[in-house]
Amino acid sequence: MREREKAGRFGPLYMLAAAVLFSTGGLLCKLIPWSALAICGVRSLIAAGVIGAYLAVRRHRPVFNRCTAVGAVCYVGTTTLFVMANKMTTAANAIVLQYAAPVWIMVMMALFFGQKPRKAEIITIAVVLAGIVCFFCDSLAAGSLWGDLLALISGVFYAGLFILNSFEEGDTLSALLLGQLVSGVAFTPFLARETDFSAPVLLIAIVMGLIQLGAAYVFFSEGTALTPPVTASLICTVEPILNPILVAIVLRETVTPLSLFGAAVVVLAIVWYNVWKARSRPGPNEGGPSAEGRKEAGVNQAGQQGGGQAQGQP
Repeated sequence: MREREKAGRFGPLYMLAAAVLFSTGGLLCKLIPWSALAICGVRSLIAAGVIGAYLAVRRHRPVFNRCTAVGAVCYVGTTTLFVMANKMTTAANAIVLQYAAPVWIMVMMALFFGQKPRKAEIITIAVVLAGIVCFFCDSLAAGSLWGDLLALISGVFYAGLFILNSFEEGDTLSALLLGQLVSGVAFTPFLARETDFSAPVLLIAIVMGLIQLGAAYVFFSEGTALTPPVTASLICTVEPILNPILVAIVLRETVTPLSLFGAAVVVLAIVWYNVWKARSRPGPNEGGPSAEGRKEAGVNQAGQQGGGQAQGQP
């Protein structure tokens, strides 16, 4: 009984904390005057320390195999392209286009594993693609086509990370840790090209690694273990909504009506799909722990990840 009370009380709060922390990624990427690769290297190196400490506290031994290695590559592709996209397009475009990752999961499952999408999934794919078209029609005029394209590909990499962790030997936390280490080692040297190492800039870099990425993953891991799928899916929507709002408030970045319409189409379609998916899954969904999440940080829970919520920026 006490465990159920704890789940009902703290699970959603952990999920909300994770979503809010992740949502600051767009603003912080734009505030720091470094290149995308330098940002990825420094924040990943710091976040790797946080995740490593979390694994030690949880006594979760890292797993290194072919699945986690390829998963780490997908993680590096996801985070690197997302940060690059934030430098080239609006925060709203970057986060929402990556938020469409569940569509690529469905497509990959059909192409590579012969898992035919159901009617509801086909409808979701069609609606989300229609929303994506709105972004690209708008970006052609705004000159942000490459940024939008990188954000879209980032979502494809993230979908690959989910699918790889659906295998029995997959381990999401290990893939994330390895990916952060690879990103940190590969991209931190790009810091040598930067010239601004003022206190505010260094503080932003530390916050990105320690809180926006590292602490967010810890909250997310705890939250997904205690939050029912439907609740988790709805709370995850905070990220793609709050991310561009923060940038608009601080940097006065605006979103065109066409992109705003496309964002609404994509977010609403993905939310509807995740709620439908969670409620249609057999088993004690609403009373038990959730194995869903765009950033599933549990231990080998990815058997249910294939059609799960892919929350925004990792």
